[in-house]
Amino acid sequence: MPFLRVPGAELYHEVSGRGPVLLLLPGGGGDAAVFDVLAGPLAERFTLVTLDPRGYSRSRLDPPEPVGQRVEVQSDDARRLLDAVSPGRPAYVFGGSSGAIVGLDLLARYPSRVRRLVAHEPPCFAVLPDADAQLAFVEEVYRLFRTRGLGAASERFLAGIGGTMKALLDPASLPPRAAAMMSRLMANAPLMMEHELRSFTAYRPDLAALAAAGDRLVLAAGRGSRGQLPYRPAAVLAERLGVGLVEFPGAHSGFTDEPAAFADRLIDVLGGGAGVG
Repeated sequence: MPFLRVPGAELYHEVSGRGPVLLLLPGGGGDAAVFDVLAGPLAERFTLVTLDPRGYSRSRLDPPEPVGQRVEVQSDDARRLLDAVSPGRPAYVFGGSSGAIVGLDLLARYPSRVRRLVAHEPPCFAVLPDADAQLAFVEEVYRLFRTRGLGAASERFLAGIGGTMKALLDPASLPPRAAAMMSRLMANAPLMMEHELRSFTAYRPDLAALAAAGDRLVLAAGRGSRGQLPYRPAAVLAERLGVGLVEFPGAHSGFTDEPAAFADRLIDVLGGGAGVG
């Protein structure tokens, strides 16, 4: 069944490929299908597990009304999904953007479930030296969303992150599965603005717990994000934890912009997958 019952929700998820489990966690408002562009090369080496986070796309809330998203709830969901698909065995995890924040919380609180985490550009702005200014930027985006709508808020957000992420494509220009995904992401976007953006960007990782699991943590950022806001939290965390920063092709949305090169880099960073003990 593509649904897993968890407290307060049913999580839609997909499983494909063969080899050790690799859980792919999407960014805010994303869902399982955003990783379709990476699935080909990754599924040759890993059993891919993707999901629609609670409250988004095909996952269901109980009751159905939208609620504020919390990092620890999404990481609990990820842990429960791993318990279901990879019982008793740690899994590889990749998280992009907000999914990277979920991955950091998962590693900090459930280290035995994680074989290696690649956290790509987690937007936890609260760790930055100028955190007050960056969180004020997020509040500005939120005020624009409430007063002028999603378009104005998205335009300000994209400008504030230096153009490191592309706008959503028109579903009419895409093949059926991609078009269905894009329609879902467009429906998810206002939910993310209202219920996730502020709480996730204010998240402060447990540095002591992450340091204890540092041999399983890879902090990553896109080469195209250098000098821009999305790059900075990963760089700060890497320095504080002494784990180094690994660069990937592209920018904040690198895995959709340069999927082949991104997949090759991810396979390399994960040690090749099936051949790794």
